[in-house]
Amino acid sequence: MLALLASGTSRSSSSIKLAESESAAQNSNMSWGTEIWDQNDNIAIHTNRGIDALDKYANFLRDRVAIETEYAGKLRRLVKNYQPKKKEEEDNEYTSMQAFRNLLKEVGDLAGQREVVSESLQLQVIQAVTLLSKTLREERKKCLSDGAMLQQNLTTQLSSLDRAKRNYEKAYRDSEKAVDSYKRADMDLNLSRAEVERYKNVMTAKIQQSDDAKNEYANQLQKTNNLQQQHFSMLLPAVLNRLQELDEKRTRGIREFIIGAAEVESSVAPIIARCMEGIVKAGESINEKEDSFKVIERYQSGFTPPRDIPFEDLSKLDPDTVQESHYSNSISNHLTIKGTMGANKLKKRVGIFNIFGSTKEDFSDLPPNQRRKKLQAKITELQQKIAQETNARDGLMKMKIVYEANSSLGNPMTVEGQLNESEHKLEKLKLDLKKYQGYLDKASQAQVATSSPQANRNQLQNGHRTSRHSNGSADDHHEDGDDQPDDAGSLSSSASPESGLGTSHTSLPGSGQGSANENAIGEDTYYETEVETLNPLGTCRALYPFEASSEGSIPMNEGEELQVIEIDQGDGWTRVRRANNSNGWDEGFVPTSYIECTLYA
Repeated sequence: MLALLASGTSRSSSSIKLAESESAAQNSNMSWGTEIWDQNDNIAIHTNRGIDALDKYANFLRDRVAIETEYAGKLRRLVKNYQPKKKEEEDNEYTSMQAFRNLLKEVGDLAGQREVVSESLQLQVIQAVTLLSKTLREERKKCLSDGAMLQQNLTTQLSSLDRAKRNYEKAYRDSEKAVDSYKRADMDLNLSRAEVERYKNVMTAKIQQSDDAKNEYANQLQKTNNLQQQHFSMLLPAVLNRLQELDEKRTRGIREFIIGAAEVESSVAPIIARCMEGIVKAGESINEKEDSFKVIERYQSGFTPPRDIPFEDLSKLDPDTVQESHYSNSISNHLTIKGTMGANKLKKRVGIFNIFGSTKEDFSDLPPNQRRKKLQAKITELQQKIAQETNARDGLMKMKIVYEANSSLGNPMTVEGQLNESEHKLEKLKLDLKKYQGYLDKASQAQVATSSPQANRNQLQNGHRTSRHSNGSADDHHEDGDDQPDDAGSLSSSASPESGLGTSHTSLPGSGQGSANENAIGEDTYYETEVETLNPLGTCRALYPFEASSEGSIPMNEGEELQVIEIDQGDGWTRVRRANNSNGWDEGFVPTSYIECTLYA
């Protein structure tokens, strides 16, 4: 039973396909010239509406291209507006911010693909639609003109036939009247033979005219029938078939244009899919634990929380001892809290650089953990500079050997000065490296000593022997005086803003720039100076472009005008200021050799 049903179903489906194919074959054999030969006006209206529909589709594509272009432009503006600002670059280490930057990149790629769709539709589809519409209108106009000419010829011939027929009818009636007149005259005995002969001649002339009109009518009828047969069987069908071809060409064109527009969209779909995959991958790359660890790494000071304040029985202590103990514990607790939570009040030269900025060469005014990180970064930087300078020295030595072997290539004495200078730089870098490695070793030893319970206890009990700075770090007074170099030593050993450039540069008289406010508490000094706006000392113009690659420096373009707010103190750097787009100021250091200064009197 199932087999019979299946066979019946297959036969019915095959018969349906056969009927459809036969119907398609019959439809393909039908033509406008034979099927709707008498609908010339309707055909003209239909073809005109078809071309109007083609123009409407072209307008639709133009509007879509405008939307695609606008969408792509808005996507690009969106990406540009949400690009991380320079002040947010320090947050780029977190996985969430990295994922957001990757997302912006993928959205920018999406905008590019929408632009590709817009351009492809404009170049591949809209231009072709416009050209086809123009061609169809011109050919339709020619076909209608040819059809009108054929119809005019047929109408003229029909008019000639109608005129010949009327002439024949009139001549025939006149001949019949002439025959009747002749018969009556011939039977009238009162008329002479001459008069009868005259009637006879008139009759003969009228009969001849009737025969001539009849022949003319017959000729015009035959001519009209031939023209009409040719018109409706050959000439008019040819024109209508041409209009049919034009309409089919328009219909076929719309089909190809719609498919082509879809193919344009499909061609960018794989790239868009990859952009979506990139966005998903960016989202999956976010690691909350890693970001939390980076926050710890960035802000960890290395200090230990304050211990419990011991109970003091005032009745068992001497009043002077009670006052001194209370005074010492107050200072110790205050400094500890400032070291952990009060990092927003830094020294004047520190606030514009980092939350954990430093004003000393050995970074001893930083929290222990941040101090070790700064020292390690400085050591890595010095090692890189030593490697670069070593390569430069080796290159100069090879050049000197070549010049000595062949004096025609160059004078070896010209390289001698450069080689000596390179050796001097290399020796200075090695000394600095050894110095900072010593700083790092002492910082590590101090951290180990400070983290022990006994050291913390001694620190609380002997607060008057510890000097705290604005961020709460401690400088232990070592017996060796070289462990903590003074500010002058910091300035002479540092040549870039990373090293802190000392506590403060010397300003010109009357500039309004001073040192940090000092609040003396017993034998200790506590610095707590808000960041203040410095008065400009003059202006400068950038002689060369400068890209800020070190902390504390700012970039500048060639010819840019800046304000000088702190002059060079012999370290090769000048502190400048510029207005930014957010109605604020950007301050930082630039190489003195890159600018031309004009100081105020």
